[in-house]
Amino acid sequence: MRKVIVSMNVTLDGYISGPNCELDWHFDKWAPDIGERLGKELLNTDTILLGRITYEAMAKYWPGKETDTSCPRDDIPFACMMNKHRKVVYSNTLQKAEWNNSTLIKGNFKDEIKKLKQSGEKENKNIIVYGSVKLVSALTQFGLIDEYQLWMHPIILGKGRSLFRKSKNKSSLELLNTEVFKSGVILLHYATILISEE
Repeated sequence: MRKVIVSMNVTLDGYISGPNCELDWHFDKWAPDIGERLGKELLNTDTILLGRITYEAMAKYWPGKETDTSCPRDDIPFACMMNKHRKVVYSNTLQKAEWNNSTLIKGNFKDEIKKLKQSGEKENKNIIVYGSVKLVSALTQFGLIDEYQLWMHPIILGKGRSLFRKSKNKSSLELLNTEVFKSGVILLHYATILISEE
């Protein structure tokens, strides 16, 4: 079965955005070495799983970036992969998923994600989740996350939206590796070990 891997920017005090969903705190830490690492991350996946809000934001930003002269050269390979990868958006309210290679899924969340994990096993490529805090919360609740790649930024927000919400599952995380970037961002890569499921 393929893995679901959550890749998320997080502050030192555990927030993924400000109280009004502000994300400006992590854009100033973006650097070529982080872009290169994100590209390597995408090479090991073939599917990007997104919630509606993140999907709509990315669908407005990424199309055409690989030919946009204002796009930094270091970001072009990542932009190409973002546009070519299969995108799956889980939403019961979205009517169409028009971004290139996008599929809309609805219905029983747990069953749909299990089907997604079982599909494409011959290629042995994983599923990556970017942003999508509500989706991540649901995946956590059902014990469907196999790994976390947490991009820890040297910033303390003091308040905001936290990554981990209430979950009926108790999990332990095994540290697989860490990477330190020039900007001070530290990538913490964990595997999930499910301890209990209610």
